[in-house]
Amino acid sequence: MSKAAAFSLAGKKGLILGLANDRSIAWGCTELVRAQGAEVVVSCLNEKARKWVEPLTAPIGVELVNCNVEEPGELEALVQHAVNKLGKLDFVIHSIAWAPLEDLHGDVVDSSREGFARAISVSCHSFAELAKLCAPHMPDGGSMLSMSYLGSGEAVPNYGLMGPVKAALESMVRYMAMELGSQNIRVHAVSPGPILTRAASGIADFDGLMATAQAKAPLQRLVTLEEIAQLSAFLCSDAASGMSGQTIYVDAGVHAVD
Repeated sequence: MSKAAAFSLAGKKGLILGLANDRSIAWGCTELVRAQGAEVVVSCLNEKARKWVEPLTAPIGVELVNCNVEEPGELEALVQHAVNKLGKLDFVIHSIAWAPLEDLHGDVVDSSREGFARAISVSCHSFAELAKLCAPHMPDGGSMLSMSYLGSGEAVPNYGLMGPVKAALESMVRYMAMELGSQNIRVHAVSPGPILTRAASGIADFDGLMATAQAKAPLQRLVTLEEIAQLSAFLCSDAASGMSGQTIYVDAGVHAVD
């Protein structure tokens, strides 16, 4: 029997979407996979976001590309740019979530058709679009990750519209794992506990949500950005070669208790 692969990303090539600032899950992942030896291209939303994140990426030799998945052609251009620079892809991390505030802050039954459609498009379907674009450039297989949350499977106060959206994302992960498995591409949803990212700041009473999570957690604390990045990096490594189609929690155990 061969020895288990070491947890390393040395020589791996990856694409990470969704960098907004130094508290972004995308930034935690970028910083760690670089330290693990991977070469990556990273996206931010636009020029406004770039001024906040380029000072993070430039010192560690990471190229930053603007990409708004709602704009026709931008996702295609991002993937092509990454492939041109890296030659191939071994992993993709999709860390994008968004809904219009008026829909996010209201009840699900009051959400607009247009707002729900945009939230699904940006936060969920863009992962499928990304997979279709990236899969042909993953000749050795690899990993595709997206970010979910506990509110996908249970009703969390104030999480609202994003709960059904994340439920759809987790279902999509399972179908994508089935469809891409023959290409040795593994697909997962990472489900972190609450941390104060830019996207999370749009959720009403997010401080209360974090306090509730900490009170419920068996570890009696919240998780850190570094812990979320460690799980993500592991799933992108060869050490996770036997895993696919899962939603994997890194939430200090909150998902396991009522």
